[in-house]
Amino acid sequence: MPHHNETLAALIGSRICHDLISPIGAVANGLELLQLSGAEERPEMALVSDSAAHANARIRLFRLAFGIASDAQAVSADEIRRILAAIHDGGRITLDWNPEAHMARRMAQLVLLATLCCEHALPYGGAISIRDCDSAFRIRATGKRLRVDPGLWGLLRGEPQHEDVPPAAVQFLLLPLHMASMDRRCSFEAGPDSVEITIGS
Repeated sequence: MPHHNETLAALIGSRICHDLISPIGAVANGLELLQLSGAEERPEMALVSDSAAHANARIRLFRLAFGIASDAQAVSADEIRRILAAIHDGGRITLDWNPEAHMARRMAQLVLLATLCCEHALPYGGAISIRDCDSAFRIRATGKRLRVDPGLWGLLRGEPQHEDVPPAAVQFLLLPLHMASMDRRCSFEAGPDSVEITIGS
């Protein structure tokens, strides 16, 4: 059966995340067992533990954002909140996740891709807020030194791609593709210290 390019990309993303999440979790579990056995808590152990927790959260985020999703699947808002909190805890970006209800996996994918777009706009740190506003989601990034590349953000408006998109910005290619497959539209507004994406029906 033929697959569209975005479906192939999602299958690859799911496979990578599936194969990596178990060994990363095993590292965290091994460190926990060492602590329970009374091993001396050294700074390097704390560094490895923190890195494993962060990697685990990133893999879980990437599985939701880049993996295979269907309307029959659901994900809890609390799970997404915990994942994002683990990623940004103590970092340069603070994150405020407002949605409370369970979400269809495909809708969660849209919101997380938009969140990654906003994260890309904050290379020097700032704040991201995600709001569930009736039938729309609003993802807003605020910071003093925003990076809003017109070529990348223009992709969200359906503008043609003129330059190669770097791996760190692949979400700008995927978000409009997934929006189109769900017959939804997104818009964004950019100011001197903020940018906001709206995902509507």
